[in-house]
Amino acid sequence: MSNEESNRERGARLLIVGPPGSGKGTQATFIADAFGVPAISTGDIFRHHITNQTELGVRVKAIVDAGDYVPDDLTNELVADRLSEPDAAKGFLLDGYPRTLDQVRFLDELLASDGKLEAVIRLTADQDELVRRLTHRAHEQGRADDTEDAIRHRQNVYAKQTAPILDVYRERGLLVEVDGIGSVDEVAARIREALASRGIGVVGDTAAA
Repeated sequence: MSNEESNRERGARLLIVGPPGSGKGTQATFIADAFGVPAISTGDIFRHHITNQTELGVRVKAIVDAGDYVPDDLTNELVADRLSEPDAAKGFLLDGYPRTLDQVRFLDELLASDGKLEAVIRLTADQDELVRRLTHRAHEQGRADDTEDAIRHRQNVYAKQTAPILDVYRERGLLVEVDGIGSVDEVAARIREALASRGIGVVGDTAAA
């Protein structure tokens, strides 16, 4: 069975990363729908467990309420629990995980027996353009505390935190870099084309066949 046939049968195992303002969340939904797999974000997982007051959710809430970051071991546990659910059996799109090298190693071990990640989609964008976009959005929404300095700080934190992870996936040949500036449809088309060029095609997508 070819790699593409395998992808079509099983779905795809993907990760998406992108700076604040790049439209990552919107594209994650589009990609997941196209492949028929769940979009899995750590933020959504945390909220689900907290809302449903699960044992894990109680632990997460206590940490968040204290103003601390959820540690890797608990984040890993939550992600492993989510990936064990039936809808993720044939593939998934991870959004916001892994964020640290320890999380990368955990994910490697978790997927070792059942197929590894097939691609890491990185949305790229000029920082000045993203700052302009986010500043305009903050103004429209009346968010006076979302200043240009604050926005640039978040961009710099993102770049610093994700650089080591991106380096790992780049060395593995998994990184797929896509220009994130443009309309939603334009960026979605670029992502599909980039994945198709690696033999990761959407079922029914004749351009990827």
